[in-house]
Amino acid sequence: MTGAAPSSEGAPKQVLGLGDATAIIVGLIIGAGIFGTPSIVAGAAGSPAMMVAVWIAGGAFSVIGALCYAELATAYPSAGGEYHFLGRAYGRSLAFLYGWARMTVIVAGSIAVLAYLFGDYFSRVVSLGPHSSALWAGIIVVVLTAVNTVGIREGKATQNLFTFLEASSLAAIAAAGFFFAPDVAPAPPAAPGGEPWYMGAGIGSAMVFVLFTYGGWNDAAYISAEVRDPSRNMARSLLYSIGLITLLYVLVNVAYAKGLGFAAMERSDAVAADLLKRAWGPAGEKIISVMIAISAITSVNGSMIVGARSNYALGRDWPMMRWLGRWDEASGTPRRAMLAQGAIAFALVIFGAIANAGFKGLIEYSLPVFWGFFLLVGVALFVLRARDPGAPRPFRVPFYPVTPAIFVASCAYLLYASLAYHREHALVGLAVLAVGAVVLLVGGRVSDEKA
Repeated sequence: MTGAAPSSEGAPKQVLGLGDATAIIVGLIIGAGIFGTPSIVAGAAGSPAMMVAVWIAGGAFSVIGALCYAELATAYPSAGGEYHFLGRAYGRSLAFLYGWARMTVIVAGSIAVLAYLFGDYFSRVVSLGPHSSALWAGIIVVVLTAVNTVGIREGKATQNLFTFLEASSLAAIAAAGFFFAPDVAPAPPAAPGGEPWYMGAGIGSAMVFVLFTYGGWNDAAYISAEVRDPSRNMARSLLYSIGLITLLYVLVNVAYAKGLGFAAMERSDAVAADLLKRAWGPAGEKIISVMIAISAITSVNGSMIVGARSNYALGRDWPMMRWLGRWDEASGTPRRAMLAQGAIAFALVIFGAIANAGFKGLIEYSLPVFWGFFLLVGVALFVLRARDPGAPRPFRVPFYPVTPAIFVASCAYLLYASLAYHREHALVGLAVLAVGAVVLLVGGRVSDEKA
């Protein structure tokens, strides 16, 4: 797929260093999930040793996927990321559907959900009244959209700051569990029928939630065209960031188990809040509220940086979306794509306030779409190696074809698990793709008539 932007519209500049790219990826991965999923993972895993093992396995899977993405991103650097890879491997129509899904569900939905999470927790610190969560959510979407519209330098500086604060928050949780929480008394056995649904659910269920918590490293592909010396720095930034996050996740989960006791950790509805309350008393609730707010705002900002770039690529290649495909030279950003993304996310915030929609529903209907396209990207590595053998590949995934085959097989299982566990909401995601197919059909026909 070609579709290069006209030179008058500009192109991305290589302005991100190794540290900038690493900070963006860390900010994309570390999110609110680490404050909510550990109790579910612990209950499904069944023992402290197995719990640690699945968190390490999640990091290993993420490294395998990152190596596959590093080859694609360095061989075909583009602000379009996965959209660009899918277009090269399978053609324009599938690439459009992926771009549509990202624009309307995957990224904008994630931004809105995380903005609501920010509002929920920051309202415990500064309440704006009965609709405080929605108001804070709308405010953070508007403010961060404005910051990232000003320019990539302002956006990356914001991301670096909040990523540092976010990692520091996880370190504080680990310290609370290891050093400040009092000794744990043996937990009484659970009452018959009183255990959460996920207790004993198994490793497969645990991995679904672990990999949800690790999600975000793939979005690094969208900044590949803006990273200096991408042949070295893309792979290094992926490995550094995932290695750091795996270490943090393992330490935090061990701290949860030590500070609360494994049985109490399994049954906790708010594991981080319970731990900090036990370690630091009533002030712990305020502290964890600020921590989760920082985590949410970091993920929102990182998602905005990469999400606007996929919208830019969509507009660059499709006449009906051409207004999105303009790169603003002064700011170094796809300004129109950023504003459109902010508008969609803000509309979803309003929808959430009216319909009482939330984090869980949006995640459930987006997961099958997400893992299905992930699988196709993994297969694209094989397709492009066969179809385009002469293309320069500054980085080659090690142990080919075994490494990408493991990635593809894992994605296929996770696609199955997403559909099996969340079938009702998956149908909504499929309906969104169907709308995109209609837009493609009608828009393509109109373009052909005008040609």
